[in-house]
Parts: sequence; C-alpha cells; structure tokens
Amino acid sequence: MSELQEHIKHREILFRGPHHEPHQAQAAALILSNVEGVLHIHPAQPELLHVSYDVTLLTLQVIEELLVELGFHLDNNLMIKLKRALYYYSEQAQQEQLGCLRGRGNCTQAVFIEKYQQRPHGCRDGRPEHWRRYL
Repeated sequence: MSELQEHIKHREILFRGPHHEPHQAQAAALILSNVEGVLHIHPAQPELLHVSYDVTLLTLQVIEELLVELGFHLDNNLMIKLKRALYYYSEQAQQEQLGCLRGRGNCTQAVFIEKYQQRPHGCRDGRPEHWRRYL
C-alpha cells in the first residue's frame, strides 16, 4: 500500500432512530460534503453512511463528534462501540506518528460557523464597518 493510501480511511457510520430526520445518512452527507479532508461520502441506506477521509486532516472521532453535536443519533451497540474505540485510538496514534498537530483541522469550527451564518438571528449588526468602530 502506498504512503498516500495509508492516510485515506474508509469507514461506515451507523445511525439509530428515533430521529426527526428519517434519512439521517443523507442529511449527514450533505453536512459533511463541505468539510475539509472528507474525500467521498455515500449514504448507502437511510441509516448507513460510507465516508472516506484523509486522516492527516481529521479523524472518525472528529466526524462523529460533529454529527452528535448537530443532533444526529449514532448507533451505540456494543460491537459498534468496540470498533469505534479501536478506530479512534489507531487514527490518533497515526496522526501523532505523522506529526499532525492535534486540533489543527478546523472542520468542526468551520461547519458550526457556516451553519451559524446561514441561520437567521439577531446577532448581526447591519451598520457599516466604520460606524461600528465609531463608539
């Protein structure tokens, strides 16, 4: 396996209901499509998402934590938890071996900023920049 192929991880993310979104995999695919480091996303079933990503930029742990923060329900049966723990550990060890800085990727922060900017709220100041700095 080439060195570049070792950095690409192919994982499955399983979702569990009940959830207000019946096709959680499709909704998650739309959110993850703009995340830096995610190379390929395929919702195989309504509750199964295939994702390929570059481990030098992000890990499965970051992806799953992002999805949980956004309200998705991940499957948490015993076998899935064991696999998840193994993937988390091995990817973190691989990142440390490669010298990747922890927290370097801004994927979680970028997704939340993008979602926040699209949401209507009263925290925007419509005044021009020079007026905001006046006082």
